Amino acid sequence: METIENQQTIMPRIGDIAPDFEAVTTKGKIKFSEFAKDKWTILFSHPADFTPVCTTEMSGFAERKSEFDAFNTELIGLSIDSIHSHLAWVNNVHEKTGVYFDFPIIADIDMKVSKLYGMLQPNESETAAVRAVFFIDPTKKIRLVMYYPLNVGRNMDEILRALEALQVSDENGVAMPLNWKKGDKVIVPPPKNLDEMKERLNDNTCERTDFYLCKREL
Repeated sequence: METIENQQTIMPRIGDIAPDFEAVTTKGKIKFSEFAKDKWTILFSHPADFTPVCTTEMSGFAERKSEFDAFNTELIGLSIDSIHSHLAWVNNVHEKTGVYFDFPIIADIDMKVSKLYGMLQPNESETAAVRAVFFIDPTKKIRLVMYYPLNVGRNMDEILRALEALQVSDENGVAMPLNWKKGDKVIVPPPKNLDEMKERLNDNTCERTDFYLCKREL
């Protein structure tokens, strides 16, 4: 894995191996390459502790943690705040709302991880991480990236939908159409040669619009 000392000048992209790092979190010190062994990971950043939109988002992740657990997925948050700020915020939200952030939150006070993952975007802010979400599979490959600005909260339903779509696609060798959700038909990969195209045209087991667009039930 690429370390912070050897980080690229470009942001991590889909298909890249997630850059490695060591960090202090609310659950103790971690080395990312050893975190969530054999599991998916959702790495997400928020601009700052004790802020309203971030509180709603972090609460959303916490309240739906069991759904991420069901997808064999670990959550790990990040902001450019100290560990003391993180701990105080976790305690404050728990006291005020009953919601407990039971997942590690990285204290990225030196901004190393934020810079490594392209979470600092100068035209938005040079001192606060944007709302980034990295979907990382068990091989530590980045599979999907979402970026939101400071003033717009994320959609938790979409994060969970996208995570499920990635996993179902991997398990079944299919693709997902617009607005796919569990129970919907999936897209069969298009033929790669003339023989496969001929076979597809004679295939009555799927819903065929044409040889290149076929759907089926799982």
